[in-house]
Amino acid sequence: MIARIERICASLNCNSLNKVNLGGHERIARIMSTLGRKASVARYNRDSLISDDLIQSINPEVYQRKYVFEVAWEVVNKVGGIYTVIRTKAASAVEELGDRYILFGPLNEVCMRTEVDVAEPTNEALKRTVKAMREHGTKVVFGRWLIEGYPNVVLFDIGSSAWRIDSWKKELWESCNIGIPVHDTECNDAVIFGALVAWFLKEFAENVRELETDPQPPIIAHFHEWLTSIGLVFTRTRHLPVATVFTTHATLLGRYLCASSVDLYNHLSDFDLDKEAGDRNIYHRYCLERAAVHCAHVFTTVSKITGLESKFLLRREPDIITPNGLNVIKFAALHEFQNRHALAKEKLNQFIQGHFYGHYDFDLDKTLYFSLLDSLARLNHHLKQAQTDVTVVAFLIFPAHTNSFNVDSFRAQAIVKQLRETVNSIQSEMGHRLFEVCLRGLIPQGSDILTQGDVFRLKRCIYATQRNNLPPICTHNVVQDNIDLVLCNLRRCQLFNDRHDRVKVIFHPEFLSSTNPLLPMDYEEFVRGCHLGVFPSYYEPWGYTPAECTVMGIPSVTTNLSGFGCFIEEHVEDPKSYGIYIVDRRFQSCEDSVQQLTKYLVEFCQYSRRQRIVLRNRTERLSELLDWKNLSCYYQRARLMALKRFSPELFTSNNNDDTLSTHSFHLSRPYSAPVSPSLSGQSTPLRSAGANSSNRSSPTSHLDDDEVDDDTERLELGLGAVEINDPVPG
Repeated sequence: MIARIERICASLNCNSLNKVNLGGHERIARIMSTLGRKASVARYNRDSLISDDLIQSINPEVYQRKYVFEVAWEVVNKVGGIYTVIRTKAASAVEELGDRYILFGPLNEVCMRTEVDVAEPTNEALKRTVKAMREHGTKVVFGRWLIEGYPNVVLFDIGSSAWRIDSWKKELWESCNIGIPVHDTECNDAVIFGALVAWFLKEFAENVRELETDPQPPIIAHFHEWLTSIGLVFTRTRHLPVATVFTTHATLLGRYLCASSVDLYNHLSDFDLDKEAGDRNIYHRYCLERAAVHCAHVFTTVSKITGLESKFLLRREPDIITPNGLNVIKFAALHEFQNRHALAKEKLNQFIQGHFYGHYDFDLDKTLYFSLLDSLARLNHHLKQAQTDVTVVAFLIFPAHTNSFNVDSFRAQAIVKQLRETVNSIQSEMGHRLFEVCLRGLIPQGSDILTQGDVFRLKRCIYATQRNNLPPICTHNVVQDNIDLVLCNLRRCQLFNDRHDRVKVIFHPEFLSSTNPLLPMDYEEFVRGCHLGVFPSYYEPWGYTPAECTVMGIPSVTTNLSGFGCFIEEHVEDPKSYGIYIVDRRFQSCEDSVQQLTKYLVEFCQYSRRQRIVLRNRTERLSELLDWKNLSCYYQRARLMALKRFSPELFTSNNNDDTLSTHSFHLSRPYSAPVSPSLSGQSTPLRSAGANSSNRSSPTSHLDDDEVDDDTERLELGLGAVEINDPVPG
C-alpha cells in the first residue's frame, strides 16, 4: 500500500507532503483581545480574515478572479454530518467569493425538488461546460441552493453515466493499482461521481483558458471525505490545472476501529493498517482515502485529534486545521436568549408534568434538565445522600428501533392535559361569578366562587392522576428492549424513576420534531430549554452538539477526544468558567473519567439560579468564536496554501509557506458576564456570595448594572471541590 501511494505521488511530482504547523489566526487573536468587561461590548468588527503573509504576496487582481469548487457527497443531500458543515459555511464562502464559488454534489431528486432553484448558468465558461457534458449523455442540474448565501450548485446524475464505470475503474487501476469490487455499491457510486467531477473540471479549465485571459484565473477544488477522493485522484493523475485541497472529517479506518471497541488512541502507532482495513472489507476504500490524502496539494482535518489519527492511520499530518463553525445569530438585546430559554423550558415543564403524573412531587423551579449512565447513577446516589431538593431530569435523545409510542406516555399526557383544561375552565367560570357577586355590591364567599360541581370535577381529575406503577423510562416501545444497550444499562444502574430518585431518566429513541405528538419540540428549541448538555463521546472528530449548545448559551460537557473539546481546551484558559466542562477520556482510566463527569454534574446541581444565569451569559459569549465569519479564515488559508504549492509563480514572496511563523490565541478567564449585578441581591433568587451587607461599603458598588467585579464573579461560581467517595449501589 505504501509503495503504491509513493509511486502515485512521485509520478505527480508532489511536494505537498511536507509537514506544516500553521497558525494564521490573527483574526481570532484580535477577537480574543477585544473581550471586555461588558458582554455588550463583545461584538466584533469584520476585518482582515487571513494573515497578510500570503494574501499580500499574490497579485490581487489574480486572487479576486479565482474559482473555488467545493465537492462533497452531502451537497443538497442530507445523509451525514458534513451536510451541516457545507450548509452553514456556504454563506461566508459566498460573501468572500460571490458567484465564483460553486458546490458539486450527487443528484438526489427528492432533495433537489425542495432545496434547489434550478436555472441555467450565466457564466459563459460554466454554460459551455454544462452543455458539453449534457451532449455526452450526462444529466447535469445547475441552480441555486435555497440556503443562506444562495450558492451555485452543480448536481450530477450518477445513473445517467453508470455505463462508463468500467472505463473509469480501468483508469483508476492503471494509474493507482486500486481495484473497486462490483458488490460495493456505495464505492461504485463514488467512482462515477468522482469521474464526473474531474471531467467537469477539465472541461471548465479549457473553457476558462479560452474565455478569460490576462490574467488567467486560478482554479481551486476542495474535496471532502473519501467519497470524493476519486475526483481528486483523477484531477491529479490527469494533470489538470487545478489546485487541490482534501479535508477528512473523520478517518475511515478510525471509525471502524472505534466501532469495534478498540482502544484507538493508546495504540495508534501499533496498528497494521493494511490488515485492519482488509479484515473489515474496506481495503479499497482505505486505499482511495489514503491516495487522496497524499495527492492533495493541501491536506486538512477538522480538529487536532483527527489530525493525530491521520498522522498514524493515513501517514500524513494535516497542513492546517480547519475547525467547523456555525452561523451565529446575535440578538439585539442580551437577555433575549435567556427569554428563549425560559419559553422553551416551559414547554419541557409541561411534558414533565404529564410524564411524571402521580409521582409529580418535585419543584420544577429546582429541576434541572440534562441531555452517561454510570455518572447519572452516582449523581442520583449523591443527591439522595445529601437530601437535596434538586431534581435532575436526564433526556437521552438518539434513534433506536421502535414500533410505536408507549401507551402509558400518551395516557399520561392526556390525563394532565385534561386536568389543565378543567382548571382553566373552572378558573374562567370563577372569574365570571366573582364579577357578578361584586357587581351586586356583595363580599364574595367561598361557596359563591367555587361551587360543589366544580369540586366534583376537580376531584375526578385528581383521582385520575393517581397511579400505582412507575413513570415510564422510554417514550416508545423499543424492539427487543431486553437487549437494548441503553435500557439494559439503565436497569443495571437501577435508574427506574422511583419517587425517591433525585435523577429521573427519559429515553426518547427518535430524533426530535415539532410535529411529534408526544414532545412537539424541534432540536433547537429543546436545547434552549435544557440547563446542561452532556456529550461525553469517545470518538467525535468535531462534535456539533456541544458547539450548538454553546451558540445557544447552554453549558455543556464534552471530552478531550472530541474536536470541539480540543479546540476549546487549546484556546480557552479556563473552559469551566465559560460553561464548557471537558472530561479527560484520553489520559485517565474509564473509572476516573466517570468520577470526573459525576463531579461536574454534582457541581452544576449546586449552582443557584443566578449562578446558572451567569454561566449561560458567559457561554453565549463564546459563540462568536464559533461563527463561520471568523472560522472561515482557516479555509481561506488552506486555499491560498494550495494555490501557492500549485502555482508558486503567482506569489511574489519567496517565503516558503511551510516555515511561516505560528501564532496562537488564548482566551483568559472572563472578567465579567452576568446581566444583573452581584449587589442587587433582592432581584436574584439567592444573594451573591460576594455581596456585602452594605452597598455603600462594597468594593463593587461603582460597577454598572450589567457588570460584576472579577473577584465577586469568581466567588459566585467558585464552589468548593466536590468530593464523591460514597459507595454506589449496583
